[in-house]
Amino acid sequence: MIVAFSVTPLGVGEEVGEYVADAVRVVRDSGLPHRTDAMFTSIEGDWDEVMDVVRRAVAAVEERAPRVSLVLKADIRPGVTDGLTSKVETVERHLAQ
Repeated sequence: MIVAFSVTPLGVGEEVGEYVADAVRVVRDSGLPHRTDAMFTSIEGDWDEVMDVVRRAVAAVEERAPRVSLVLKADIRPGVTDGLTSKVETVERHLAQ
C-alpha cells in the first residue's frame, strides 16, 4: 500500500517547517520507501507498518504543537510492491511516446 499524508501543526504560527521536519524524520528513520514533496509525504509498505509510521509522525508533531491536522490518502493494492517508482515510470513512459 502507498499512503500520501500531510501533518500540519496548528497554533504555532506561520512557520511550520521545523515541525514538519519532525514528522519527516520519523518517516526517514522508518526504513520504508518514501518520498517527500512540497505538499505530502508518500510512504510504501504493509498496512500495519505504514499506519504505525503515520501515527508516530503525528505524535512527533503533537509533542510540540497544541493541535495537529492530518490529511491522508491511501492506495490499498495487495501484492503490489515498488508502486512509488513504478507508477511514476508508467506515466513517464506514456509522456515519452
